[in-house]
Parts: sequence; C-alpha cells; structure tokens
Amino acid sequence: MRRRRHHSDQGLDINMTPLIDMIFILLIFFMVTSSFVRESGVEIERPVAATGSEQTPSIVIGIDASNRVWIDGQTVDIRNVASWMENIKADNADTAVVIASDRMARSGLLIEVLDACRSAGIANVSVATKNE
Repeated sequence: MRRRRHHSDQGLDINMTPLIDMIFILLIFFMVTSSFVRESGVEIERPVAATGSEQTPSIVIGIDASNRVWIDGQTVDIRNVASWMENIKADNADTAVVIASDRMARSGLLIEVLDACRSAGIANVSVATKNE
C-alpha cells in the first residue's frame, strides 16, 4: 500500500499588490489623458429684466461680449445678417427670432441686428433676458 504525500499550501500565495498598483496607475493615466468635451456655443451673460416671459425660439442670434454675431453656431459678419435672415424667412415665413446679447456687448450692435431682422421682413423679433 502506498502512502500519499500531503503537499502544504503555504508557498502558493499569489501577491496581488503589483496587479492592484498597475490597475491604479492605468486608471490615473486614463483620467489624466482623457479630454472632456465641451459643448460648443457662445458664452453670453444676459441682462436682467423684472418682467418677461419664456418663449421657445426658432432662431437664436447671439452677440457675445467681444461684439461677434453668431447664428446657428457660426460667426456672421453684421453686414451678412440681413441675407441670413432672408434665407431663414424663405424657409419658414413664421420664423421667430430671439436675440441673446451679452450685457457687455455694444448696444449699437444689438440695434443693427434688430434692424437687419426687420429689413429681412421678420416680424417676430425679441431680445432674450433672464428674470431676476
């Protein structure tokens, strides 16, 4: 009859520390190298109005603090705003336009954009504000 040998399990421990270290290093690497997507748009700080109502605008024209005019996320020269509005009105005659102007923008530029919208034949033009 043979005797069975019993092997001890004392020397078979697996050291998990290097694996955990590598996982944390990879995690930190991916967190640091990842790029966060920022939604493109115009940063505007709107003026405050005591009375006002919210509307769902069809077209938003933005004027930022550096006096650039934006339509549909594209910078537009002030001389071309009227032609843009004529094209938009040709697509939809009942187009509502909301002008979101930064409070630090030149007020004369706001007037020029309003005039361009009116000259294009758009009747429903309003200026966006935020409630107090």
